[in-house]
Amino acid sequence: MDYKPKPIKGTTTVGIRTSNAVILAADKRATAGNMIVHKNVVKIIKISDYMALTTAGLVADAQMLAEVLRNEVKRYELSVGKRMSVRAAATFLSNILFGASRYYPYIVQFLLGGYDTAPRLFSLDWFGTVAEEKFLVTGSGSPMAVGVLEAEYREDMEVEEAVKLALKAVYAATQRDTASGEGIDVAIITEGGIKFERHTLDEVKGLTFKIA
Repeated sequence: MDYKPKPIKGTTTVGIRTSNAVILAADKRATAGNMIVHKNVVKIIKISDYMALTTAGLVADAQMLAEVLRNEVKRYELSVGKRMSVRAAATFLSNILFGASRYYPYIVQFLLGGYDTAPRLFSLDWFGTVAEEKFLVTGSGSPMAVGVLEAEYREDMEVEEAVKLALKAVYAATQRDTASGEGIDVAIITEGGIKFERHTLDEVKGLTFKIA
């Protein structure tokens, strides 16, 4: 019998932009078909001191592209002497995805969040499409998560409110999507840098009831 490894995929990632921050959140489960293959996956990758990326899709593709982007952002800073804008980083990654999509596409979805002159939030798909939005979701749990965001997002949200809403959206997905679960990581990106948090589902369950 020939063994054909199944791609590792399935996730829920959320991005929210406020007037002074970007919040990224993602679950921690990795699956291959119906099998849970890892319960402590990091799906929010730090690109620089002011930029981070959520990953969905094939793990190897996502990790490789995140490393390419990290190196390009660092190279730009060293050669030009200033920060690369978040839009420029999104465009760089889009060009790679678009070029590959005609032959051997990378099976990925990204949310790129950062702070240059203001908070920025972009989504990128495997065709290289770039969209800037106030809130975004990716992954197999996105139908559940986006419903929470649509109902409760406000443009005047404080950072703490946005963090709670991101947690609530990912938590909602873990209750119905079998490919999402185990816990939730959060990245809070402000003018001062990036702060990472880790939450168990039990912690977030109590939190969601408080803000429902």
